[in-house]
Amino acid sequence: MGIRDLFKPREDKFMSLLVEQAAKTVEGMELLEEFMESTDREVAKRLVQVEKEADEVRRILIDELNRTFVTPIDREDIFALSLTIDDILDYGNSTVDEMVILEVEPNSYLRRMVSLVREAAHEIYMGVLRLQDHPNVANDHAVRAKALENRVEHVYREALAELFHRPVDINHIMDMLKLREIYRHLSNAADRGDQAANVIGDIVVKMT
Repeated sequence: MGIRDLFKPREDKFMSLLVEQAAKTVEGMELLEEFMESTDREVAKRLVQVEKEADEVRRILIDELNRTFVTPIDREDIFALSLTIDDILDYGNSTVDEMVILEVEPNSYLRRMVSLVREAAHEIYMGVLRLQDHPNVANDHAVRAKALENRVEHVYREALAELFHRPVDINHIMDMLKLREIYRHLSNAADRGDQAANVIGDIVVKMT
């Protein structure tokens, strides 16, 4: 590698890795939605595998970031966008993990929250996909992702209100505590989607 190569922006590499990472996150959220319908352990295993594949993409991106002096967009923004996208999938994976460990069955609130988080992940993916060539379109997708986060939080509050409405006995209280943790994972996943949307918005402002 020559000295010029060190200072050459690796635009295609960074954007393609971010797109790949975002696509893996969508795939993971689709598997999470499938798990909420089937509770199939094989679906859970596939989600774990997708999460590992996404982690590998992120490792490569960080390695590229560390090896490149000049980046197409601020390196802090690349890092932050990759991190928040990674967190969405991590929380999706931990949702399934704890549901299996705690023997929690899906309910209507969980299904609604997962469906909305999956939609938000898709909007983030589309935002990343359009970021390079159509930043204003990317920003539109980011705005939609933020709106979906608000809807997740609305369902989250509904779920908590129903959950803590007149507990019956100690078993009911235990179920409440388990479900509260699962709800919180999905709320956190939506929150990370909101943060990813904010990063996309910041990048768009700097690009336009």
